[in-house]
Amino acid sequence: MMEAPMASATTAAPATLTDSFGRSITDLRISVTERCNYRCLYCRTGQGETPAAAAPSGEELSWAELERLARAFVGLGIRKVRLTGGEPLLRPGLVDFVATVAALGVTDIALTTNGHLLAPLAAPLRRAGLTRVTVSLDSLQPDNFARITRVPGGLDRVLEALDAAAAAGLWPLKVNVVLLRGYNDAEIEDFARFARRRDCVVRFIEFMPLEQGSLWSRDRVVPMDEIVQRISRVHALDPLPRKPGETACRYRFHDGADGEMGIVAPVTSPFCNQCTRIRVTADGKLRTCLFSLREWDLKPALRDSDGAALADRIRRAVAQKEERHHIGEPGFVKPARGMVQIGG
Repeated sequence: MMEAPMASATTAAPATLTDSFGRSITDLRISVTERCNYRCLYCRTGQGETPAAAAPSGEELSWAELERLARAFVGLGIRKVRLTGGEPLLRPGLVDFVATVAALGVTDIALTTNGHLLAPLAAPLRRAGLTRVTVSLDSLQPDNFARITRVPGGLDRVLEALDAAAAAGLWPLKVNVVLLRGYNDAEIEDFARFARRRDCVVRFIEFMPLEQGSLWSRDRVVPMDEIVQRISRVHALDPLPRKPGETACRYRFHDGADGEMGIVAPVTSPFCNQCTRIRVTADGKLRTCLFSLREWDLKPALRDSDGAALADRIRRAVAQKEERHHIGEPGFVKPARGMVQIGG
């Protein structure tokens, strides 16, 4: 249950968060937990405790604290909120928190999930105010799915979740595929057929150096140009206009079939110049970039000061948002925390 009563609806103020490069910050990703029931090899080491029992590295903010944070960000012009993890559906109270965010006046609320627990929660989440969901699905082959996620038998549950999300009206339905050469790159064409058959948006994501181990290398990255060429050999593609702040290059099928393809290419085609995002970790750290080497601790202002101090700290952090990341460049330093701790 929620630790604080629902907030009353408010009207979002005009956007006021702008970084030093003139980018308006309108999108917020909130990680509600670091815990995850998967150990995807591009994210976690696969060592130590069982996934569901793995303890967070820091203290998770309470729902009441997360509500206060969300209220502050909405007051500063945030228009879109995405809830992430870890696996956000592992944390009881998520449905109530979605309702809380919706009551703040946010009309674009999304969720990123591995889908394992989504099927029974899709309709309640939609009723609470969730508008969209993105489900991770890195293989369409049961054995390969288990190899990548280190969870046997999970594919059927994810496919069931996609059906439930579509039935609940969580639309457009997005499927994220992290491509790793030698693991699932042979399935690119299969995923294109999947998008057409399911009328969903399949987005391939280039493998980024954010895993807890040392799997990443440039050789494991499947570049955007290769993905487009391979799909085009079986289904001709037409590029779609890129919306402001959008991370994916989007394509529709030339023959008018249902579905859509997208490619998020931070390694071979960075989109930093139009980034509109900031992130808050489950333990209350603001990160202005996935690859930030600095985190801004919001807990002191959140717990010990008034709203003005919290808003001021957020503004000062955003003003120092990085111009771009430096993946693959000499001297690149991998963040100390991996994706599961930052928030997907």
